[in-house]
Amino acid sequence: MALDAYGWNEHFAAAFAEHAGEGHEPGRVLLRYNEYFTLATAHGELLAELSGRLLHRTRKSERPAVGDWVVMTPYLDERKAVIHATLPRTSKFSRRFKGTETREQVVAANIDTLFIVTSLNQELSPRRLERYLTTAVRSGARPVILLNKADLVSDPAPMLDLVRRVAPETPIHMVSAARGTGLDVLAPYLETGQTVALVGSSGVGKSSLINTLLGEARQAVREIRESDKGRHTTTHRELIRLPEGALLVDTPGMMELQLWEDEEPTAEAFTEIEAAAERCRFRDCRHEAEPGCAVREAMERGEIPRARYDSYHRLHGELRELSRKKEEKTWKQRKGHPGRTGR
Repeated sequence: MALDAYGWNEHFAAAFAEHAGEGHEPGRVLLRYNEYFTLATAHGELLAELSGRLLHRTRKSERPAVGDWVVMTPYLDERKAVIHATLPRTSKFSRRFKGTETREQVVAANIDTLFIVTSLNQELSPRRLERYLTTAVRSGARPVILLNKADLVSDPAPMLDLVRRVAPETPIHMVSAARGTGLDVLAPYLETGQTVALVGSSGVGKSSLINTLLGEARQAVREIRESDKGRHTTTHRELIRLPEGALLVDTPGMMELQLWEDEEPTAEAFTEIEAAAERCRFRDCRHEAEPGCAVREAMERGEIPRARYDSYHRLHGELRELSRKKEEKTWKQRKGHPGRTGR
């Protein structure tokens, strides 16, 4: 099996060099189920598990995710392998672990392009797109918005304009997985060795898109209901090879995407607010009640929609609270285990 067909390149080869020898070889994670993995290797697919050292000495977020390149030892007689290390990632799409726990969940790694999928129906939410776009840009991958189910609306222009106002710098494509229309524009993202991931909330048609791109009904699909809301069918993450040669990660539909990185919302997600912020009187302006705040003035003049302004502050507040919880968790762990940061 040629590893370059799975995205192997000079970056990963250089990172692997220090691990070469002792029977070590590279492999890419195609599927993860708890602490078991399916790897693409030079010997074909192998079932793998973590070495004891890696299992007990790493945080869960540092363990291999779908899309990761790993250092492994193959045991070909058993068609198995043992994973010893994860190579440095070029990108990662992360979210805060669902629930109240302050922990990172890496959804997929080493992604070149992130397709943010939504549908041109009642599911379309500008606020949700802002959240996905913020996370996508921080991942290190290139975000692209796919507006699926274009066949369900007679006039998509108003919805398209709405999305363009949310993401003026992001490529946006209208497609219909059901009819197979509009998909030809995706060809530049699907070249051999390129890795793309589909992310989006439940019922937007990600599985239908994958089936159409694959040319076969590999992913389970449930028909849309009369309420015009789909139901998610994917329950795990998997790296799939497309006929054109690209690698595609399907992800479960997310009812909620909680931000993980505690940096400020990016300029790419709120371009008009970041542009106005350059004119604020104070460099550390929070755009709330400070004098000389150009952002608030632009909002009051109607140049920045109030909904965008409120969403910007809502994300800021969420990220500040996340940062506080991370610091509190680290302090408690260090207090309980001096010299350690915990898992």
